[in-house]
Amino acid sequence: MTGYNAPSDSVRATVNAGRLWAGGAATAAVAALIAIVGILLGRGLFDVDVLAPKGEGVWGDADTGWYALGAAIAALVATGVVHVLIRTTPRPMRFFGWVVGLATVVAMLAPFLTDGSTGARLYTATLNLLLGIAIGSLVAGTARTATSVARPRSTPPPQYG
Repeated sequence: MTGYNAPSDSVRATVNAGRLWAGGAATAAVAALIAIVGILLGRGLFDVDVLAPKGEGVWGDADTGWYALGAAIAALVATGVVHVLIRTTPRPMRFFGWVVGLATVVAMLAPFLTDGSTGARLYTATLNLLLGIAIGSLVAGTARTATSVARPRSTPPPQYG
């Protein structure tokens, strides 16, 4: 079919796994810090009961640490997903965008399944949106820099005397 720029079967994407996973680890650290800063802002500045009742103070309870750990794990899972997609699918970044987008929507809806206050639910959903955007954009950017397209060399046409 002409006009369709499908990659040929001989074109392969190669991944610098070390670079990809180093970026994934850095993204995990950033995601954990975003979660902690978000909780501190919500509880300390906006007086919202994010993840714990008010009696737990600005740092909250053990849920604060678990939330930050969950954000870091989400970044590492996203790195694994993009690695598998690059190695196995056509247009891996398009699929990755859909996966991250839908996972972010699920994370945004999850607080509304709890019995927290409306303010806490909205704040947590917004924090989950920010985490999804950060994880998705950082992992995607790392994946783009860690991926190269390898095209086989074409053999030159035979030369006749």
